[in-house]
Amino acid sequence: MTALSPVLKQATPVHVDHGAGCYLYDTDGRRYLDFTAGIGVTSTGHCHPAVVAAAQAQVARLIHGQYTTVLHRPLLELTERLGDVLPAGLDSLFFANSGSEAVEAALRLVRQATGRPNVIVFHGGFHGRTVAAASMTTSGTRFSAGFSPLMAGVHVAPFPTAYRYGWTEEQATDFALRELDYLFATVTSPAETAAFFVEPVLGEGGYVPGNTRFFHGLRERADRHGILLVFDEIQTGFGRTGKFFGHQHFAVRPDVITIAKGLASGFPLSGIAASRELMARAWPGSQGGTYGGNAVACAAAVATLEVIAAEGLVDNAAERGTQLLSGMRESATKAIGDVRGLGLLVGAEFTTATGEPDTETAQAAQRLAVDKGLLLLTCGAHMNVVRMIPPLIVTETQVSDAMAIWSDVLAEL
Repeated sequence: MTALSPVLKQATPVHVDHGAGCYLYDTDGRRYLDFTAGIGVTSTGHCHPAVVAAAQAQVARLIHGQYTTVLHRPLLELTERLGDVLPAGLDSLFFANSGSEAVEAALRLVRQATGRPNVIVFHGGFHGRTVAAASMTTSGTRFSAGFSPLMAGVHVAPFPTAYRYGWTEEQATDFALRELDYLFATVTSPAETAAFFVEPVLGEGGYVPGNTRFFHGLRERADRHGILLVFDEIQTGFGRTGKFFGHQHFAVRPDVITIAKGLASGFPLSGIAASRELMARAWPGSQGGTYGGNAVACAAAVATLEVIAAEGLVDNAAERGTQLLSGMRESATKAIGDVRGLGLLVGAEFTTATGEPDTETAQAAQRLAVDKGLLLLTCGAHMNVVRMIPPLIVTETQVSDAMAIWSDVLAEL
């Protein structure tokens, strides 16, 4: 008999029958409160009626119309609707399927547009699993080990991860910007650097938010040296952080953003946004793909944008995120060294009495939560951060229910 690859590791033993809103139901009918959201994908919850209706209607009209061969209404409508929410000046879009594809498209664009070979990424960042995206990923060696050589031209600068360094945020930011300037002096000349790629909040790196001074430091250096600033909004976009895009918390202007995950409520769709002038500097033939801008995925994305607006989900993410962060901090025990996050991206980092990463306890907490009906995931270089990423539709009662389960978990460890 055929089976899934033995290398695939299941985070939970749950066999899902169906989902509705913030809940998943297994094949025995047991209900689970889902605070994984398909790793931040099901932004409007499982099977939101408006998204389901849009997808069903589109399936009956056109499933696939390859968008460099023919154009279709969902693609054009989505392109127009995104203009209402994208950062000012980012008025040109390229669509693909996955976050990794979006990152690779952005990489190709910035290199072609500037004629420069190098990019700078930041320690703890995750940008994908394909070769170029994995070469840009430093959140864990599991994403890049075993298939070297990796892509050249990628250089790594520190991210202001204050907890890891044992410093204040100000000290960590001073260090990160100082080391970035040292990187320019010793490793990659600004004249050979095409772009910075950075997440507003480190995702797989442990749910670490950046800060205003750090991002403004990147913007200032980008402007001074003719470098492009790319924000990877794949996990932080579409309301997840309590703003429509994560970088908006820091009042900083991007040149390019990458999008995916919550864009289409579970349908595979990604893209990059840039100014028309910048996008036009991509080389002819450098953008394309068979499934990018799929008609059903685009219809689902249009419906997702409508639901986010109609139900006030960005504001809800901000309010419920404050509740979630507060609840996790209040319940934290000695096993937890730090609780941090932004909006509905909240992580609890497990450490030993001496401050070392405590992977075993974090994994035990995640498994015990599943046993009690709360689905969670871990992240971080040592997989010692338990993260909570509920759908944007999560209610005050559901967050309270999750915190009650989480408190019980911590009490039993």
